[in-house]
Amino acid sequence: MLSPLLLLSLVAVSLASPLGRGLGDFQVKHAWDAVPAGWEYHSPAPADHVLHMHFALKQGKFDELLRHLAEVSEPQHERYGQHLSKEEVDALVAPHPDTLSTVEGWLAAHGLDPENAIHRSSSGDSITLKVSVSQAEKLLDSKYNVYRAKDDSEYVVRTMGYSLPEALHDHINLVSPTTYFGGLQRMKTTSFVEPDAPTVESADESDFAIPPASCNTVITPECLRVLYNTAGYTPSAKRTSLGVVGYLEEYASNADLRTFLSRFRSDLAGTTFSTVRVNGGGNNQSDPGVEANLDIQYTVGLSGPIPNTYYSTGGRPPFVPDSTTPTNTNEPYLDWLNFILGQKTIPHVFTTSYGEPEQTIPKDYAITVCNRFAELGARGSSIFFSSGDFGVGGGDCLTNDGTNVRRFQPTFPAGCPFVTAVGGTVGTNPETTVGFTGGGFSNLFPRPKYQDAAVTGYLGAIGNSNAGLFNNTGRGYPDVAAQGRGFQVVVAGRVISVGGTSASSPTIAAIFALLNDYRISRGGGPLGFLNPLIYSTARTGFNDITTGNNPGCGTNGFAARAGWDPATGFGTPDFVKLQALV
Repeated sequence: MLSPLLLLSLVAVSLASPLGRGLGDFQVKHAWDAVPAGWEYHSPAPADHVLHMHFALKQGKFDELLRHLAEVSEPQHERYGQHLSKEEVDALVAPHPDTLSTVEGWLAAHGLDPENAIHRSSSGDSITLKVSVSQAEKLLDSKYNVYRAKDDSEYVVRTMGYSLPEALHDHINLVSPTTYFGGLQRMKTTSFVEPDAPTVESADESDFAIPPASCNTVITPECLRVLYNTAGYTPSAKRTSLGVVGYLEEYASNADLRTFLSRFRSDLAGTTFSTVRVNGGGNNQSDPGVEANLDIQYTVGLSGPIPNTYYSTGGRPPFVPDSTTPTNTNEPYLDWLNFILGQKTIPHVFTTSYGEPEQTIPKDYAITVCNRFAELGARGSSIFFSSGDFGVGGGDCLTNDGTNVRRFQPTFPAGCPFVTAVGGTVGTNPETTVGFTGGGFSNLFPRPKYQDAAVTGYLGAIGNSNAGLFNNTGRGYPDVAAQGRGFQVVVAGRVISVGGTSASSPTIAAIFALLNDYRISRGGGPLGFLNPLIYSTARTGFNDITTGNNPGCGTNGFAARAGWDPATGFGTPDFVKLQALV
């Protein structure tokens, strides 16, 4: 049954038009100039094909949320560390009543009942409804088609552009699925198997004074513990927690973790992790994933016995082009964020080893996702993302705005200012930039205040190098770095070598989980959103990487230098130094 408020809204809208055109003419929300690279038109979408359509509403007091986030994340502020509760965040992001009444009235005028939503966030800022293609086309003045990925058999139902009535642009931040073509297959860009790299079946776990020479080519937990100075610290199993976010039907294997620990961290034998299934995510223990095993083996191997949770996130139900009724969404960031923001208790640290070229992400989608990472930060969680594996850009590096200009191609979500992006290094004496590490400057997000001094210092030092190829006013990334080659990972009982900033991000996440444990043991709280800390009082707690670069787009990319740089950030962590700084 519709609420009285909704009925009143429906009457008001209906007086103007049965389809809500009294809200003004349609205006474009987002549109592509051409089918995004890697995709091709296949066929019209069946009219009765069902979409799980997500409406992200304008958040009533988001600017106030950002003020709170800045205060609780700034080490010099009197509120530092006083993070908000779920209820406090919900109150800040709840839509204004006018937004709710206007949007719900518009939906009802199109025969959609918000009271029967598949999902409604606890703050009310997002609504997910079952919407047929024919309804969506009328709702959004759009045309949906089936598109096929050129290099595999993945199909998605998307539109090249969508519009909203003029008055709704002030009330709706995002409607999806619409123009985000990423698809899960496009996300897995930050790890790769190294088939010709050396492997070891076990590691000497004796106390090293310095990393052994083997760590130059083969990385084990013991290499990282010595290199980053955590070997002398024993955490508790009760003070903090760590979450690994997984996609792409990647499953973390309990049996492989047991084998990994027996070979590389025998003192943690018996340590396990929990799995939480999100949006139909699976947990097929007979089909372990390289990415999932890499992440969980190194977060557990470095942070155990701190509790680790693997979030197996679905979002890729099979779509057959001639089917008529199955649902198909393929937008996993929002699926996971909707889930985790609805939880009363969440881990203090999250790591995610996925990303996509920023220019493939519609602006409305990217901003909505990025802002929700800010919500997690305000609640006291640190969010790490790998920076990517294509230097300053892969492929032809041409812009997709119709101009075909060669530009560096930053990565999303690494370029979001509310996450901590992790680049890659290689070698131990000394560490240097690994050539594939992603880094650069966002074209979507402006440079945040917390990194003004560091970034302007770097830009001043490089002068006109790469001029015109990047946005010198954008958010610079990565923020920090860690080893990125030769990680020994057990998959289906066999040790393989894996590289990528996918290895770097869980490494850093585990070290900050240890720092949270230490801080809480001293009566403090979790560190939460880290970047204001990293760019101020904690910058001296990292090993500065001053050699190497991240080539791409036909250039040498950005060179590492003293201080922050868009190849390795402030460098790799020294746990003991950071203990003294947090």
